Amino acid sequence: MSDREGLSGAPGNDEDLSLPKATVAKMITELLPKDVVCAKETRDLVIECCVEFIHLISSEANEICEKESKKTIAPEHIISALKALGFDQFTSEVEDVLKDHKQQQKKRKSQSLNSRERLEEELLAEQERLFAESRARFQSGPQ
Repeated sequence: MSDREGLSGAPGNDEDLSLPKATVAKMITELLPKDVVCAKETRDLVIECCVEFIHLISSEANEICEKESKKTIAPEHIISALKALGFDQFTSEVEDVLKDHKQQQKKRKSQSLNSRERLEEELLAEQERLFAESRARFQSGPQ
């Protein structure tokens, strides 16, 4: 990923990169004491800092990925990038979030399989009903 690529990996202008302002504003509001207000310029600066942080981590992770002759940045590359850039204090939290994410993915996959199995069972039951209906009509002879 070059210095001019966006968060999506596509070439672009850094000015095109941003985070949802409403989401960031909500996070800031939740983190600050109730009697403290955040100016719009401050919120915009926080967004710029976040985008720069993401850019820094993704660039480092990309370099690690390339050194391993990989074509896809994996979560492990992000964790290695955090360590390489001196953000070791974040790695345990990132690993916890990754673990939670993997568990949620397994749960969704399991739920998807269960619903697919139920649908298949329903379709088979409907098919059997239609076959039985057809057999009954055939056995009763011409009408």
